[in-house]
Amino acid sequence: MIISERIFKIMEEKGIRQTDFSAKTGISQSTISDWKRKKTNPSSDKIMVICETLGVSPYELLQDNNRDNINEMIDYKVVSEGTDSYDLLVEFEQMDKSMRDRLIGYMDALRQGEKRKLL
Repeated sequence: MIISERIFKIMEEKGIRQTDFSAKTGISQSTISDWKRKKTNPSSDKIMVICETLGVSPYELLQDNNRDNINEMIDYKVVSEGTDSYDLLVEFEQMDKSMRDRLIGYMDALRQGEKRKLL
């Protein structure tokens, strides 16, 4: 599936009309129509605004994979500075190996406790 086909598929899934997509991205309706009629792709400078409008990552848009399994394929996460996740990663990186191992052990114990609660 080419990129423009994925764009139209995501638009359909999210109930986004072509006119609304055009207004939010600033891409002319005629250009968007050309993608559909001529089976062409958007230029690379439009990818980020398209992704923002559709609420997908560039990886999701550009890869020809099943979007339902995206979390299984990605081996990295992006976290924003100032979030708890970011702070945790910074602290973790500053730990020596024994402290990291202890923290990972503690997390495993917490998970096991949660599993027992569910049973």
